[in-house]
Amino acid sequence: MSAYSSQTRSLEIPEGLDGERVDVALARALGFSRTMIATAAENGKIFVNGSAVDKSARLTAGDLIEIEIVNEVDRAPRIDVSDLSELTITYQDDDVVVIDKPLGVAAHPSVGWSGPTVVGILMARGIPLSDLAPAERAGIVHRLDVGTSGLMVVAKSDRAYQTLKEQFRSRTVKKIYHAIVQGHPDPTKGTIDAPIDRHPRDEFKFAVVADGKPSITHYQTLESFAGATLVEIELETGRTHQIRVHFAALRHPLIGDLMYGADPVFAKTLGLTRQWLHAAALTFQHPADGHDRSFTSGYPADLAAALASLRNAS
Repeated sequence: MSAYSSQTRSLEIPEGLDGERVDVALARALGFSRTMIATAAENGKIFVNGSAVDKSARLTAGDLIEIEIVNEVDRAPRIDVSDLSELTITYQDDDVVVIDKPLGVAAHPSVGWSGPTVVGILMARGIPLSDLAPAERAGIVHRLDVGTSGLMVVAKSDRAYQTLKEQFRSRTVKKIYHAIVQGHPDPTKGTIDAPIDRHPRDEFKFAVVADGKPSITHYQTLESFAGATLVEIELETGRTHQIRVHFAALRHPLIGDLMYGADPVFAKTLGLTRQWLHAAALTFQHPADGHDRSFTSGYPADLAAALASLRNAS
């Protein structure tokens, strides 16, 4: 018989989610699946300001929402082994597979996420992955947020897993992102060097804090529009939500990033339901020969459409 435990996650509702339904807010802000949210609501496990609520309840900025997640403690997270055609393979050989991850796909299974994962999709396609990590994280050497699209490299062989993990640890992997931020960063090219750690009040968020982990983001302006800027970003470190947190701290949040203070009206006019952020290029040393391999990824349809709208308006 399996043992069960529960954990409660909480989030203070940001201005960008004012007036949204509980299920919409939890899905957009935290990446939880609608099925999981509905089940929690039916079981009386979602609370707003201390009172149990239905999934359709409306939220107000400043509300404290809590969701109790029940999980089995003696089993690994369940891997949904099913394919998703939107995930495309950019390159693969005996050691690595480079994928173009779409919106709405997590890197691996985790508590509170019941949607598609990179691990599950690759397993469904019969692609062998390194088993040096636990099964639910097989081959995973780095991650992208559920709401971030673009390039990931996954280890097929054990030597690839070991060498790629070391490359990410030693910061020799070149990771290039493109983002559209609100306003116009000044200077137009620079480095953000600000420590990041868990937000002091919202456990799902991160923030620039004095005693946080060293976090360095390099950026340069690619194109400017009315009220927004397309920037190219190179990460020197790889903290969770690093790009989102650093630009929010500069008061230039990513367009569509409601969790970190983006203008919801601006996002709506561009048809965005997520942050405008894409992992556009990736360079690493191949585990077999040590030579650099570089890959690029074009913008998915929703990001391309938003960019076109900004260009037309400007």
